[in-house]
Amino acid sequence: MNTLSYKTVSANRTTVKKEWVLVDADGQTLGRLASKVAMLIRGKYKPNYTPHVDCGDNVVIINAEKIILSGKKWTEKSYIRHTGYPGGQRSLTATELFKKDPTRLVEKAVKGMLPKNKLGSALFRNLNVFTGTEHNKEAQKPKTINLNDLR
Repeated sequence: MNTLSYKTVSANRTTVKKEWVLVDADGQTLGRLASKVAMLIRGKYKPNYTPHVDCGDNVVIINAEKIILSGKKWTEKSYIRHTGYPGGQRSLTATELFKKDPTRLVEKAVKGMLPKNKLGSALFRNLNVFTGTEHNKEAQKPKTINLNDLR
């Protein structure tokens, strides 16, 4: 008699089914959008999720310029970087970063929610952020998804 009635499925690069997903950021709060997109990119909504494998979907975000930040985050949230030189710490507020490039606000939020290793770098390449409704990924036929339906 076989006592093992189930087997643990571990996904690998050949068995993973990657899809293209389209997300509309119009009217979405930045942090909530970023956490759900990070889970989509990571593959945590899939039943065969494996932590050490890129088993998530490729995500296309449109309307990045219509993102919402709550409270005083537009003026008080700061993004800090360092030039590498002594005294080279530079900072931008969310408004200043948004004026330079609206897509970078969304990209930084999602990147901060991904692992900080080689897998996280590979997963970040699965994210495409665009301002407006036009994007250059029509050939992949991305499936539109409503983030409010995800838990």
